[in-house]
Amino acid sequence: MKVITTTTFIVLLALGFSVLLMAETDATAGVPAGSIEKEDFGSLQDGTKVRIYTLVNKNGVTARLMNYGANLISVYVPDKDGKMEDVTLGYDSLKEYLTDIGYYGAIVGRIGNRTAKGKFTLDGVEYSLAVNDGENHLHGGLKGFDKVVWKAQDMQTDDGPAVKFTYLSKDGEEGYPGNMNVTVIYTLTHNDEVRIDYEAETDKATPYNLTHHSYFNLSGNTKENVLGHELAINADHYTPVGPGLIPTGEIAPVANSPMDFTTAKTIGRDIDQVKDGYDHNYVINGKMGELNLAATLYHEKSGRVMEIWTTEPGVQFYSGNFQDGKTIGKGKVAYEQYFGLCLETQHFPNSANQPNFPSNILRPGEKYTQTTTHKFYVKK
Repeated sequence: MKVITTTTFIVLLALGFSVLLMAETDATAGVPAGSIEKEDFGSLQDGTKVRIYTLVNKNGVTARLMNYGANLISVYVPDKDGKMEDVTLGYDSLKEYLTDIGYYGAIVGRIGNRTAKGKFTLDGVEYSLAVNDGENHLHGGLKGFDKVVWKAQDMQTDDGPAVKFTYLSKDGEEGYPGNMNVTVIYTLTHNDEVRIDYEAETDKATPYNLTHHSYFNLSGNTKENVLGHELAINADHYTPVGPGLIPTGEIAPVANSPMDFTTAKTIGRDIDQVKDGYDHNYVINGKMGELNLAATLYHEKSGRVMEIWTTEPGVQFYSGNFQDGKTIGKGKVAYEQYFGLCLETQHFPNSANQPNFPSNILRPGEKYTQTTTHKFYVKK
């Protein structure tokens, strides 16, 4: 069991930490079953406190979460030599997250990705959403789920330490209809997974597309760009885009094109053949609602591997095209183009305006659920 002495506990309190002694013991292995620590990270202008929750599993893998944006701040996993390093991009201070425009590590919604011209028609009524990406609506609008403070509850589960985030998105927020209650639970499992479970209910029909927006770089502490990472995407089809990166409605095969990741290849191999780089939705092979492998990312030098499994029908592969060196991230690293990539599990972009795409409409009496798991391990 993780032991914190009385003296250590007093010192931590003096430093402003609130330590939650919720570790349990694996009776058979005699190793810690996980721990959770909580600390203040600053406040908003209205005085609302922002806190960080540090989760550690029995293997020493660590995930840090923040109630602002239900954000995954960092994930520390070992390389092939056992060295623990952070494999996500982000910032060192709350101030930087408050001015962030890249959605680093956040939960985005109600609708992640793009909605054409910020409009959709539902049950004969046209709705206008906040427009924040040219003429389109992106990632929930001007103040989406990434820019609010969620209620947080830390938990110990049989699978590992967890934090439950909840948020009420009120009727009319960013133009959306209905009061939508959202729950997002992050669990750091003892199998070295970051599992994200989503639930939502509404009192009025509304579109949804919640997703997670971490930028990953398996080199650890952003030593290099991701063009040398090997990526496999379990998708025979994708949704081509037109102006503004809005899907055309077509579902096209990836075969014999630079979009094909059915066999693992380096991200940089064909990227010059894709206008402006990868920022496309892939149609995951398998039945929606079942946990399917979406993608596998591998960094040869470190040996780190990340698999993403999801119940969602799509995954957006974004290769960090718009990073331009102006964003200064963790450790004062300037995030240049391709320094991080996103694999956002989702419904297809602009689904509310594309009847041939899987429906993303939630109605009263229904419950939206989704599970996405990031599995980390080492290949030597």
